[in-house]
Amino acid sequence: MSSPSSVLAKTFLFFFALFGIFANLASAVPVAEVEKRDVYDPHVLYPHAGTVWYKGQRHNVTWDTSDHPVNITNYLGRIMLRKGLIATPLILEENFDILLGRIEVTVPWVTPGDDYSLVLYGDSGNFSPMFTIKE
Repeated sequence: MSSPSSVLAKTFLFFFALFGIFANLASAVPVAEVEKRDVYDPHVLYPHAGTVWYKGQRHNVTWDTSDHPVNITNYLGRIMLRKGLIATPLILEENFDILLGRIEVTVPWVTPGDDYSLVLYGDSGNFSPMFTIKE
């Protein structure tokens, strides 16, 4: 009869070997069959440095889509507000096509300041320049 630690060791080895088999199968897909995808982080055009927004206003956030790759890893965009060096949990807009080049957002009711920026997420995040939000 096997001891409990021996049974545990054998079970661990079985799952480790099974994982190795699946890892080998996954890596066996020829590279030619995998579609190459690119990371796309478009440059934010607006808001730009010197922009002043007022709480409750609506603005078109815009970004440059002129140099987008053919195959983008993630087409769904998200815009979040950032104050200073901290991304706030405020999502201003999400689930839009990153190739639109603009999306309208409403300025949230936040503490006034001149250290706000937007983070445009698609494949990766790209920050707008700092701008101001007033009451």
